Amino acid sequence: MAGKVWFVGAGPGDPDLITVKGRKLLEQAGAILYAGSLVDQAATLFAPDDCEIRDSKDMTLEEMTAWLVDQTSRHGTVVRLQTGDPGLYGALIEMTRPLTAAGIEWSVVPGVSSAFASAAAAGETLTLPEVTQTVILTRVAGRTPMPEGEDLEALAAHRTTLCIFLSITLLHEVQRALRAAGWAEDAPIVVVQKASWPGEEKIIRGTLADIKKKCQEQKVGAQAMIIASPTLGAADWETLARSKLYDPSFSHRFRRSSVSE
Repeated sequence: MAGKVWFVGAGPGDPDLITVKGRKLLEQAGAILYAGSLVDQAATLFAPDDCEIRDSKDMTLEEMTAWLVDQTSRHGTVVRLQTGDPGLYGALIEMTRPLTAAGIEWSVVPGVSSAFASAAAAGETLTLPEVTQTVILTRVAGRTPMPEGEDLEALAAHRTTLCIFLSITLLHEVQRALRAAGWAEDAPIVVVQKASWPGEEKIIRGTLADIKKKCQEQKVGAQAMIIASPTLGAADWETLARSKLYDPSFSHRFRRSSVSE
């Protein structure tokens, strides 16, 4: 019988942020195809000594799917190790369609996104009561165009949290779009390069006006998350709207209000 292909999210870079399930699959894998240009090679250290490990950074989509199909003829567990979460800015469906056509079973193990790892590294929250309850995960159009209605200017007009992937080299375009959407020059922006990567993480705090200059000074030009949000810096605000869930006056099925009605 053919083996099974597992698409495992490696998380943002720190091997300890792989899920327990993902690590267990790596430990029993007969073959691992990992994204060497993005995933820290330390993630493959969980593999057995006799595991066949291949870096995919020089492979085409067709070569990768052919490799996975071939490995399932020899191994019961084959892992495609991807950065972050496999379903976010990965070629997941492009790889699973040929597997399905070949009658090969596959499943996905989610991973920690760099959006959340970046917020954690910076000590920021992406949502706050009465500030914003919406997070938009997006990118700026580059070689991959954006669908109609999804340009950054249109999304920024909502004034919610923006986690902007794959766009650090187009930071000038991010600035243009946010300004066109009405964001103030002093709007806070955080850029995190290689979030969670041991010894390599950089956190740059700035504003819409100066974030590009600060990133240039820090030589940040790849593998960076841009977060623009009205929640940034909330730890230093004088007052915050309190979450209703934990308010003494709020009742729910696990706790009665301590305030007399």
